[in-house]
Amino acid sequence: MAWAKNKFEESAAISRLCRYTVTLRRAPNANRGEDIVVLSLLIMSSLLGWTQEMPSILSHPTITNVTTMHSAFSQSPLLAQAPTTSDYRVTDLVEDYTGSLWVGSWAGLARINPDTGQVLTQVPIPSRTIESLAQDRVGRIWVGTFDGLVRVDPRTNEITAQTFRLPSNRVLALAVDGRGFLWAGTDRGLVMLSPDQGLIMTTLQDLPGVSANAMAVDRQNNLWVGTLNGLVKVDTASAFPKMRISNLPGQAVQAVTLGPRGDLWLGTPAGLLVVDPVFGDLVRSVTTMRGRNVKTLAFDLEGNVWVGTTEGLFKLNPLNGQLLGRVPNLPSSRILAISPDTGNKIWVGTSEGLGWVSQSSGEGHAHLGFVSPVVREARGY
Repeated sequence: MAWAKNKFEESAAISRLCRYTVTLRRAPNANRGEDIVVLSLLIMSSLLGWTQEMPSILSHPTITNVTTMHSAFSQSPLLAQAPTTSDYRVTDLVEDYTGSLWVGSWAGLARINPDTGQVLTQVPIPSRTIESLAQDRVGRIWVGTFDGLVRVDPRTNEITAQTFRLPSNRVLALAVDGRGFLWAGTDRGLVMLSPDQGLIMTTLQDLPGVSANAMAVDRQNNLWVGTLNGLVKVDTASAFPKMRISNLPGQAVQAVTLGPRGDLWLGTPAGLLVVDPVFGDLVRSVTTMRGRNVKTLAFDLEGNVWVGTTEGLFKLNPLNGQLLGRVPNLPSSRILAISPDTGNKIWVGTSEGLGWVSQSSGEGHAHLGFVSPVVREARGY
């Protein structure tokens, strides 16, 4: 292409290149359209010598039409569709009724055999930014992403429902209550859905603390929601907040789980807390975890509590808070998800990929199919 000598020639050049972009976008490799648009813009900027005028290209009608066509098809932002292969964080783990382990990560959704680590299937979903997983009463897998909710049938590994009309499509947490309804926590409140129809039943946007970061259902079918400003108890029948617990150490509640005795265990940026679910009193702050940023936690069948922090994975005696062990050699020290007693291992999601803990030796290992190249290179794989 010759150098453009004036604005008229620049405009003509843009039109020719944009028509070429649309042609490629409609070709069989259309899923590479975003890359083609970006590449085309970079080529044009190089050929025409643009610097400050470069952003004006984005207002060209042909390029706008490409974006609109894609958005109308997927109903989700363009950038969320591009593979985020540079981010291998594993954000949630769920064991299904068959014993398989579902792995939600920013590299996609997969199901593995928890005994061998064999990848059984990988399910393509509209968004790669997976943040939460849940299994409903009939075994369907719900996937919370930054672009809404997706329902997957594990028998066919196909998407059977999608929801993009939440108070916010940024889904941070999922929970199923005693009646079988699905609760989705977003950064703008709560939503209760019918898992069969995928329909929104009710919303709670005036949630104290706004963002629903983590959730757990207690034995009385109350929903406990960890927010940016403490803990909120919600009546699942009326979707009405019944109790608010604030002024907790660390303030933001990042993890919530029910202990073997029915008490609530919370993870905050300042440590590990235990709360009485009846009166809402702070029972104790676990001494061995004070000052640690607790991101996730789970109890195993023996009653031990596994605590995932930004400084590693710890095993504690919940009765006295005694530190029973710290797991070495996981893909990263930043722990995001834990699935204990799944197969013959303890599975762990980290910021650099999937790992597991040997129940015999207590040593950590990396799952080579779900870790970043940085981890592979560091370990000589």
